[in-house]
Amino acid sequence: MPKARSRKIKLHGFNNLTKSLSFNIYDICYAQTEEHRAEYIEYIDEVYNAKRLTQTLQEVADIIGANVLAVSNQDYEPQGASVVMLISEEPVASEKMSASSYNEAPGPLPETVLGHLDKSHITVHTYPESHPEGGISTFRADIDVATCGRISPLRALNYLIYSFESDIVTVDYRVRGFTRDIRGKKHFIDHKINSIQNFMDKPTRERYEMIDVNVYAEQMFHTKMLLSEFDLDNYLFGAGRESYSEAELQRIEQRLRREMTEIFYGRNVPKLR
Repeated sequence: MPKARSRKIKLHGFNNLTKSLSFNIYDICYAQTEEHRAEYIEYIDEVYNAKRLTQTLQEVADIIGANVLAVSNQDYEPQGASVVMLISEEPVASEKMSASSYNEAPGPLPETVLGHLDKSHITVHTYPESHPEGGISTFRADIDVATCGRISPLRALNYLIYSFESDIVTVDYRVRGFTRDIRGKKHFIDHKINSIQNFMDKPTRERYEMIDVNVYAEQMFHTKMLLSEFDLDNYLFGAGRESYSEAELQRIEQRLRREMTEIFYGRNVPKLR
């Protein structure tokens, strides 16, 4: 049986809808000594410095087929970095909205180019952080991909999740404004969306526990992600498992789990005794 063709809506002028993908990515570790904490911050600043972050955003631009117009990047003292990238699309002769262009499906990794953007930007800011009490150190990256045009920034979601060591991810997707068809009718969204999760690949969905909070009437979609499996060896920075007793390892694991729980739910829980 042949598939039904997707209905295309011809627009009057440019697609003025703004689609914004914003997410916070958290990486957590245990660094027992002041020296280890300093080494962790140094490691994060090296792995996620302004130059490397610029390369990551260039990959995002390549995935979505955007032209980079301007880049501003900065490393900060004592830590952290920011990158702002302005992007545009090639001129198009006509604008049509096709439902088939926005099917809920996982986005590609960087070797695929999908479309073009206009009047848009990509930004990233990093926030390494530590505290002497408890030995927990964290790293947060705030990323925004805002597009105005025919495609959704959700197509870059998988690549960005894979680009960072993500223990916890908080994702928001919003569609704002409206665009008109040739009859003058307003369209406040140009694609169907049920959940941000539907744009993630299967391995990502299997690695994380996820919660959705969506407001469909307002075109607002929110997904929180918490890493499912916990291997303590991946969280000990500066010293291996052999440096701790079994009782110490249990306390460290409890502290890490509490930290993840607090960040995931956005509230403090009672401290261990």
